[in-house]
Amino acid sequence: MSAEQKPTLESVAARAGVGRGTVSRVINGSPKVSPQAREAVLLAIDELGYVPNRAARMLVTRRTDTVALVVSESEERVWGEPFFAGIIRGISAGLSETGLQLLLAMAQSPADHDRLERYLTGQHVDGALLVSLHGDDPLPGHLEDRGLPIVMVGSAPGYTPVAYVDADNRGGARLAVQHLADRGRRRIATITGPQDMQVGVDRLEGYRDVNPGPELIAHGDFSEDSGEHAMRDLLAKDPGLDAVYAASDPMAIGAMRVLREAGRRIPEDVAVVGFDDSPTARHTDPPLTSVHQPVEAMGRAMSELLIARIQEIEFFSPRILDTHLVVRGSS
Repeated sequence: MSAEQKPTLESVAARAGVGRGTVSRVINGSPKVSPQAREAVLLAIDELGYVPNRAARMLVTRRTDTVALVVSESEERVWGEPFFAGIIRGISAGLSETGLQLLLAMAQSPADHDRLERYLTGQHVDGALLVSLHGDDPLPGHLEDRGLPIVMVGSAPGYTPVAYVDADNRGGARLAVQHLADRGRRRIATITGPQDMQVGVDRLEGYRDVNPGPELIAHGDFSEDSGEHAMRDLLAKDPGLDAVYAASDPMAIGAMRVLREAGRRIPEDVAVVGFDDSPTARHTDPPLTSVHQPVEAMGRAMSELLIARIQEIEFFSPRILDTHLVVRGSS
C-alpha cells in the first residue's frame, strides 16, 4: 500500500484474514464476533492505521458514539455534593474503553426538560443515563416510548424503569438504625430524603423496619441546608432525642452543626449516622458514622447496562449493590 493510499475496510479484512462484515461488526462493537477474529481485526487496524469514517459509519449504523448523562438537579448540587462526583467518575471509567463520549446535561424546569427531550430523541445520542429523577418526571417514560435506550439510578414511586442500578437503600438504613439501637439509643430520629424518589422512600422504610421507639421524622432533600432545618424541627418536637439517622451525609453534617449550636455533645448526648460514606464523612468533628454505598461501582454498572441496551443484548436485569456500615466517632 503506497503512502498516499488510505487503508480501507477491505484492506483491513484482507490483512486480518476475515470478511468485510466481520471488520464492520468489530468496529461497531457487536458482540457477535469471536475473540480470535476480534483480536485479528484490531491488530490489522493498528498495523494499517485504519481510521473509520465517522460520518459514513453514522449513516450505516445510525450511531453517534455519544451517550448523555442527565441530572435533574441544580449545578450547585451537582458540583457540590460528593454523590454526583462519584457517579460521574464511575460512568467515565465504565465508558473509558468503549469509544463512547459522555455528554453531561442538567435540567430542572419543565422548559429545560422539553428541550432536552427533543435533543435526546433527535438522533444526537445513542442512549441516556438518568440520575436524580423525581416521581413526577415524565422524561424516562417518554424516552423509552421513543425507543432510546436508558438506564436510571434507582426507580421512582409508581414507575419502574426497564433497566436501573441502585444500592440496597432499605437494607443500609436498617443497618444504621440497628447500630444506634444496639448502642442503647431509644429515641432515634430520622431525616429523610425526598419522598418522590424511591431512594428517599426506601431509606425511610429501613428506619421504620427496626426503630425501637416512637417515630421522629423530619423531611429533607439530601442537602446540607435541609439537614439543618430538619434538625431544628426535630429538636423542637423532642428535645430529649438521643440519636439521628440522616438519609445522606450532607444532611447528617447539617444536623451535627445544629446539634453543636444547641449544646448537644456528639455522640454522648446525640449519636449521628449518615448515608453515603462520602470522603467528607472522615473529616467531620467527630468523624461521621455512615452507610457506605458503592457510588463509583454504581456508575460503572450503569455504563455496562447502557452498552448492553445499545448493542441490543437480550438479557439484562436491574443491579442492586450491597451497602455496609462504616462506624466512626459520631455514634
